[in-house]
Amino acid sequence: QVQLVESGGGLVQVGGSLRLSCAASGRTFSSYTMGWFRQAPGKEREFVAAINWSGGSTTYADFVKGRFTISRDNARNTVYLQMNSLNAEDTAVYYCAARAGRTLVTTTWYDYWGQGTQVTVSS
Repeated sequence: QVQLVESGGGLVQVGGSLRLSCAASGRTFSSYTMGWFRQAPGKEREFVAAINWSGGSTTYADFVKGRFTISRDNARNTVYLQMNSLNAEDTAVYYCAARAGRTLVTTTWYDYWGQGTQVTVSS
C-alpha cells in the first residue's frame, strides 16, 4: 500500500512558476514509476509527466514539453513537478500517481493516487 500526498499548488499569474511535491509513504517508493496527471473542470483527467524508478527516464505530454520538469528523490520518497511559463490552460487539479513496475505509462493505469492539489493560473 502506498499513500500519496501532494502539495505546492496555489494561485499564480500567467508566466509564473510553481513546484508541486508528492510525498509517498512506504519503503518501496524506489520501485514505483511515478506520474503526474491533471483534471480541469468538465474535462477528463489527462497525463502530464512520468518518471521511472531511478529518475533516469522521463516522458511528457506534448503540451508541457519544455515548460515542466518531473524529478524524484528516492531518499525522501518524493516526486516533484516543476512548472514554468504557466498559462491559463494549465489551471487544473494536479494528481500524483504511483504504479508498480519500471515501465513508463502515460495512461491512467496507475495503482495509487493522491488527493490532488489545485493550481490556478490567473491573467
